[in-house]
Amino acid sequence: MYAISNMPNVKKILIYEWGAVMNKIEFEKALNSAQNAKLFVDLYGENNVEMNKKRYVSAIEGFTKRFHHEDFEVFSSPGRVEIGGNHTDHNRGKVLAGSINLDCIGIAAKTKNNYVSIVSENYQLDFSISLDDLSSGDEGSTIELVKGLLAGFKETGKNLGGFDVYVTSNVLAAAGVSSSASFEMLICSIIDHFFNENHVSKTEYALIGKYAENHFWNKESGLLDQMACAVGGIVNIDFKNEENPEIKKINFDFNKVGYEIIIVNTGKGHADLSEEYSSIPKEMKQVAAYFGKNVLAELKLDDIISNIKTLRNQVSDRAILRAIHFFNENKLVEKQVECLEDGNFNEFLNLVSASGNSSWKLLQNCYSVSNITEQGIPLALELTRQFISKTGKGALRVHGGGFAGVIMAIIPKENTKAYIEYIETNFLENSTYPMIIRPYGAVKITDLLQ
Repeated sequence: MYAISNMPNVKKILIYEWGAVMNKIEFEKALNSAQNAKLFVDLYGENNVEMNKKRYVSAIEGFTKRFHHEDFEVFSSPGRVEIGGNHTDHNRGKVLAGSINLDCIGIAAKTKNNYVSIVSENYQLDFSISLDDLSSGDEGSTIELVKGLLAGFKETGKNLGGFDVYVTSNVLAAAGVSSSASFEMLICSIIDHFFNENHVSKTEYALIGKYAENHFWNKESGLLDQMACAVGGIVNIDFKNEENPEIKKINFDFNKVGYEIIIVNTGKGHADLSEEYSSIPKEMKQVAAYFGKNVLAELKLDDIISNIKTLRNQVSDRAILRAIHFFNENKLVEKQVECLEDGNFNEFLNLVSASGNSSWKLLQNCYSVSNITEQGIPLALELTRQFISKTGKGALRVHGGGFAGVIMAIIPKENTKAYIEYIETNFLENSTYPMIIRPYGAVKITDLLQ
């Protein structure tokens, strides 16, 4: 299971070998060792370490009780925040995103059978999938999503095999922080490690996740969610070449400039709003098709502006506004990256709010047209705007897919306690989630332990 350093004059410590499985006693010992303290602070933040250690122990107990394996591997895949680039990825645009300290944990072991067996603690699911039958069936279910992931590995020539995994997640479901992509990237990392010797790239993880959503969920998603969850840290991604997107890591720490990202849950998920979510890429691509193109990234803003009169005879006004939003967002992302790299944080905050305004006015994903009187996102945004206008510092925007779900606020740490009390008193109790950007994407935790 582990080797002991025998170097002369060096204090002996436990060093877990690459690829070695662990049992419950070994993992708990590593979990509580001083050598691994910083790892769990980096993963979850100082205030959340003990709570998350208990999550791991509880998940291992659930795994051993259900599957009866003594040895296992431990995997983690984060949710994500979208800082800039709202609904641009599916038309091969630019985004700025970061992995967060909410994650999916997977306790897993290889098996000798031809089945993938999954227990999802949060959704009370317990199912098995035969690798001999990956045909699509009950659209929208977790089983179909997993089938899509397995089919994606198979169709791209990757190796597959049987395994058991117990999954628990604290990524907010149907709320715009990518609970589904977090789960997808978790499963991809398990398959990669067990059967492909860690040779599958993070981009391939993301493409497989997108394939699963597009073909087994009938969801016209892009690659933002999967890439941000898979890669980790703050990333600037240009999706112009979808098969090989340009990924740039941004070395920036919100904590060091005295700010905190806070997600506010408006109280209604967007799980039942797939049609409205999918309308955005569809309408953007309708505009692109007018010019004989597949996606908006193949055009320029001037193409849209100079053809609006004739465009209106072919597509809706909303489609044109959404196309304009696409080009505005790409420019905003470029400027946001420049500001973070140059240390111009105040202007960066202005650009985040500008992105939110574009989503509200042009993209129009702040409330559902199927229930126009329910406007939790605009209400949360307006309350946050009122708070920031009084303190003079901060930024706000709709977050993720939109229509329902969450908003994002970036608030000075000196004001976060007051902001949280303000929102939970005046809007919705237990609705605020302070986030940190964690440096790890989809990862095997047992590889990181000392």
